[in-house]
Amino acid sequence: MPKYVFVTGGVLSSVGKGIVAASIGKLLSARGCKVTMIKIDPYLNVDAGTMNPYMHGEVFVTEDGGETDLDLGHYERFLDIQLSKRNNITTGQIYKAVIEKERRGDYLGKCVQIIPHITDEIKARIREVSRDFDVTVVEIGGTVGDIEGLPFLEAARQMRIEEGLDNTFFVHVALVPILSVTGEQKTKPVQHSVQELRRIGIQPDAIVARCSKPLEYEAKAKISLFGNVPLEAVFTSYDVETIYKVPLILEEQGLGRLLVKRLKLEDRPPDLSDIELYVSMFEKASKRVKIAMVGKYTKLRDSYISIIEALHHAATMNLARPVLKWVEATYIEKGEINAEEALSDVHGVVVLPGFGARGAEGKIKALRVARENKIPTLGICFGMQLAVVEIARNVLGLAGAHTTEIAPNTPYPVIDLLEEQRRITEKGGTMRLGAYPIRIVKGTLVHKVYGVDIVFERHRHRYEVNPKFIDKLEDGGLKVAGYSLGDNRVEFVEYKGHPFFVGCQCHPEYKSRPVRPAPLFRGFIEAALRNVK
Repeated sequence: MPKYVFVTGGVLSSVGKGIVAASIGKLLSARGCKVTMIKIDPYLNVDAGTMNPYMHGEVFVTEDGGETDLDLGHYERFLDIQLSKRNNITTGQIYKAVIEKERRGDYLGKCVQIIPHITDEIKARIREVSRDFDVTVVEIGGTVGDIEGLPFLEAARQMRIEEGLDNTFFVHVALVPILSVTGEQKTKPVQHSVQELRRIGIQPDAIVARCSKPLEYEAKAKISLFGNVPLEAVFTSYDVETIYKVPLILEEQGLGRLLVKRLKLEDRPPDLSDIELYVSMFEKASKRVKIAMVGKYTKLRDSYISIIEALHHAATMNLARPVLKWVEATYIEKGEINAEEALSDVHGVVVLPGFGARGAEGKIKALRVARENKIPTLGICFGMQLAVVEIARNVLGLAGAHTTEIAPNTPYPVIDLLEEQRRITEKGGTMRLGAYPIRIVKGTLVHKVYGVDIVFERHRHRYEVNPKFIDKLEDGGLKVAGYSLGDNRVEFVEYKGHPFFVGCQCHPEYKSRPVRPAPLFRGFIEAALRNVK
């Protein structure tokens, strides 16, 4: 029978609940348990694909083409697993499924209600994902008390009754602020969020306090008393230099042992050697490499969280740390930032993904500076497409060259809509999504970086390099370094005579792991480190 660990949050969102949930999964998988993870998002969107990154951070793409919450990226990286679109459950999915059943007549004669029909659908989906696994860690998004989250909490409450105490475990994560004037750790926010949780019928089995520093005994005792949990079931997730240290500090405090004891799992010595190796190398990293991050969502860094993590993975394995310089492409476009000056002190440039016209000309200016000054450059998805536009304009002299996404009537549509996208009208879940095989051209820098002929990388796009312009682009020094198998779409490009000027249509950051960095990011960081010298 599968075991279930439910992770809830209180006080405020973005407090680190996803990292705690991923750490719990890691502590259990390190003990030999077969673990899967579920993220529940209470919003009415069917998936994250149609949301602006400022609303909810990056859209993480799974191997099977799911556009999901960014926490699935943390789960995959921490546990070194591949999840599916089924591992992200939203209110939109649940209500859509129930209404479709009602329209088909599945509920004939019944009044369809939140309880039991919505909660039954939630429980059925959790159990379906949990088949063939020992433990499922379920993170319920949002905070306790949110109206939209109540059906999910109610479903979790019912599962405790149906599955039994030995098969369910509730972890509550809440903020413990420190007053700047007195330096005192205040536990009242945690107390109130636990009271709210208990009011709807859930008593947490453990509380993880999110605080900038480890909890003092007095604060821990208060949380134990008013949260109605034993002292040994109160833990702290405190500030650390790398998120991959969180499983280690929670293991040190005894969370792994408590989970095993309460869920009646076999108590094996945990193997956390991969995380320990990463943390050890991170702490030893003495080199610094400055990377410009050119994008248009720079005010919310979570918009690019997988790219940030991939850069850290690659740098750490080279005993270095990336120093990220955020360059807002819109400001370059408006003339508020000079691209030459902005990139004058960096060792590498990443031109970030992000659809739409805003900031595009700023990215093109940055790409020209990076290319002409031979700064190692990596353009990802839209960043690659704009690199092609930049070379078409400034090397080939094709004035007005552009992507038809922004300029439908451009005389030189070097980037154009995918043929199959022309028949699509709905926006949600209709891009070219998920993993596709790519044939890498031998003799290219990209082939040298990957070291293999065929790779599988994940995608999320509607536009591509126009095949009609490939010969002309290659005459201008742009080399196609990779094609999709079967339909020969351009997947990688590189610029001849440049130490590292590479663009990828895919998103290799999604498959990067702490001790196994994405090859393209590893190659980019190594080129940037050479530029430091």
